[in-house]
Amino acid sequence: MRGGNPFAQDWAGLFLPGLAAAEAGAQVMRRWAEGFVATPPTPAPDWASANEIVLKLRAARLRRFGDGAGRPILVCAPFALHGAQITDLCPGHSLMQRLRTCGRPLYLIEWLSAGPDEAGRGIDDYLCDLNVLVGELGEVDFVGICQGGWLGLMFAARFPGRLQKIVLAGAPVDIEAGDSKLSRLAQSTSLETFRELVRLGGGLALGAHADRVWPQPQAPEDIHRLLQSDAPCDSEVFAASAEAFRRWAACTLDLPGVYYLEVVENFYRANALARGEFVALGKRINLRDIKSPLFMLAADQDEITAPAQTFACANLVGAPPDQITTRLAEGGHLSLFLGSRNLRNVWAEVVRWLSLA
Repeated sequence: MRGGNPFAQDWAGLFLPGLAAAEAGAQVMRRWAEGFVATPPTPAPDWASANEIVLKLRAARLRRFGDGAGRPILVCAPFALHGAQITDLCPGHSLMQRLRTCGRPLYLIEWLSAGPDEAGRGIDDYLCDLNVLVGELGEVDFVGICQGGWLGLMFAARFPGRLQKIVLAGAPVDIEAGDSKLSRLAQSTSLETFRELVRLGGGLALGAHADRVWPQPQAPEDIHRLLQSDAPCDSEVFAASAEAFRRWAACTLDLPGVYYLEVVENFYRANALARGEFVALGKRINLRDIKSPLFMLAADQDEITAPAQTFACANLVGAPPDQITTRLAEGGHLSLFLGSRNLRNVWAEVVRWLSLA
């Protein structure tokens, strides 16, 4: 990380074997929190595409991006540090605009920042929300972005047949199949440190806290590379795209503490989903129950989700091999969803795949 952030240096030390006792990690969090100054919430960035809210739950909105003929396509944004505008950042960097070319009804699940009264919500609560949102549309083709991907897999295994085709993009599934900065962080840091983070947030994992640990690129050349922009770095076109990215990066979401700790402990540390040990809505999840055709995308330089963590899903689901497609895109994690070349190339393949009967 840049800028000589003292906390970042302390956090990096947690990766070194033997230096991260639970109490030491918690002390780092407390020292860091003492210097944290809360700022007013940043307004949510604009959407690049016209859309309308067709259903609003306590923790989610269902947005419609276009009508058409055929089975609806439902995109599930990740419920993580930043908002769902990652799917619709600006012209030339919009997954929703690319998927709109399918000519089918197109919807997006936008997860909302949690309030103090929602600190006790867990993964089961979000699966219940997903059940309502899918039920509103009937049978759908599902596109899961990052953590929206594994949530969709849980749902597909818990309710077989509800998701007809499934696209996983940068979605961690089998944590032990590969190595990434995020999975190392989760596995090398004591659980007490994560619990301390939630305590410091009053029962929430505050996005503003987490953003200090994992800041987004700000330098023009880094954003240019991330966006795979065709416009020159000194052009007005690129400047507008970079500003849209910065607005998105500056707006963070707060996560319920229960949900956050379940993801860390059961998903990233115990790898329970891939091992067949994850219990959701009262039932052990068996990914073999998923028979739907599957298209998996990964980025070759992904620092959040190693490609192998996504592609390992092919050996865990019940779909036959000839119904499973994998593609490796270029760039890092965010380039998979925002990169202009990836949207033109690998996502065009996804559109063709979704368009097949």
